[in-house]
Amino acid sequence: MEHDKPTEVADIVIIGAGLSGIGAAKYLTADFPDKRILLLEGRDAVGGTWDLFKYPGIRSDDSVHTYGYEFKPWLHKEAIADGSLIRDYMVETVKEFGLDKILRLRHRVTAADWSSETAQWSLQVTVTDEAGNEARKTIRTGFVFSSTGYYRYDEGYEPHFKCRDDFQGDILHPQHWPEDYDYSGKRVVIVGSGATAVTMLPAMLTGEGAAAHVTMLQRTPSYVASIPRVDQLAQRLMKLFGVKRGYAATRFKNIWSDHLIVTVLCRFPNFGRNLLRKWTAKQLPAGFDVDTHFAPPYSPWDQRLCATPDGEFFTAIREGNADVVTDRIERFTSEGILLTSGRTLEADVIVTATGLVMQMLGGIQPTVDGVPVKMSDAVLYRGALISGVPNWAMMLGYTKATWTLRVSNVSRLAAAVIREMDSKGYDTAVPVPPEGMPTQALFDLSSGYMQRAKDELPHQGRALPWQMHTTFVRDNRLFKGRLIHEDIRFSTRAGTPARVTSVEAAS
Repeated sequence: MEHDKPTEVADIVIIGAGLSGIGAAKYLTADFPDKRILLLEGRDAVGGTWDLFKYPGIRSDDSVHTYGYEFKPWLHKEAIADGSLIRDYMVETVKEFGLDKILRLRHRVTAADWSSETAQWSLQVTVTDEAGNEARKTIRTGFVFSSTGYYRYDEGYEPHFKCRDDFQGDILHPQHWPEDYDYSGKRVVIVGSGATAVTMLPAMLTGEGAAAHVTMLQRTPSYVASIPRVDQLAQRLMKLFGVKRGYAATRFKNIWSDHLIVTVLCRFPNFGRNLLRKWTAKQLPAGFDVDTHFAPPYSPWDQRLCATPDGEFFTAIREGNADVVTDRIERFTSEGILLTSGRTLEADVIVTATGLVMQMLGGIQPTVDGVPVKMSDAVLYRGALISGVPNWAMMLGYTKATWTLRVSNVSRLAAAVIREMDSKGYDTAVPVPPEGMPTQALFDLSSGYMQRAKDELPHQGRALPWQMHTTFVRDNRLFKGRLIHEDIRFSTRAGTPARVTSVEAAS
């Protein structure tokens, strides 16, 4: 590693140039045109997830009319879009709004240290040039907005598979998929039943380089619902009202229709189970064992619903080149996978679509005056500000709605805190929960990756301002009115405290 580069100073630093980070950069640069703002990205391109994942069929699970930004209409006819289109959309956003001027690629933040004496964060950054040479750099800033997502980019989750090394074929994890990998004519077994597996199965049977056969091997079934790839109503609305108004109308339609579906399925789980089973059975071959392979033991939306555009997942099964096996793995063999039932699945390629490794703050371990922040002990103010951590906002999205719908409200909260400091002459803002405040889990999914990380995640309270909801419609109500509450303690670097007294908006 080269010698340290000169220290850089900024008013606001946004970490992560995926969908959330780019959105936050647009909002905050508009709110504070006179402040020096930097957008740091550890990889060599913007896009986050959509630049990282290269597995076959990578696409959105939600309509991009709501997954995208409210300030930039989605113009492609596909509402469920390929990853490359989403990445291009983000690149366009960066250029269109001049965010390339504040973007720093190959700037990976490795540590963040707050000093009360200077009222600044010192970010330790590894900078990599185009030749791969690394150098150290310090960036000092008064405020941090982290939009690093919720999983590790460098590592996917893989359980221990007995006799894994005996298998003579290739074993691949979707998170590290070789971009030009050739699986044409091969027998593929995908281990897993989540969104990635449901996406990959039909994609690997499409086109000239199609696999010979694809089996999805699942331990537990998932709910899979068919949705239109093209939102015809959205196309008509934009034609009738113009792009800007039609796009806004489509977002409104999708937000409320999604909220209605989630609400009904959650409040009436037996009805939801029966409805989803009925829809699934209609799309499968006659006599298919729906109750074994598509009847999960949990209620709808206890885990995320898997979406398949235009029912392509079910079409692949009907056409006979794909199947679903529900069983447990005994061990890998040289030829494939031996199941506990005694059956062997022969394979040339095994894909371990077994999930994510959750990670808060991109793996950064912040310290406050030398004391490490323990995220599992933290409580989040409106799901965005970290208790006991000064001048730091983090972007977390929804589990039952499009993730990025929340970025405008989190950015507005960060801007409100910064304006409060600017207007009152304070330079430090620390969220402090009331003593003895009851807390609860931050997320409400029973998915494996959530359960594996539950002891490492922050918590939320049971009422405002320490609460967030998992759907946009309900959570959006928590951001009405004044966002600054007396539980945010403001002070100067000299240590003079202040409590901002305000009446919390009714909820």
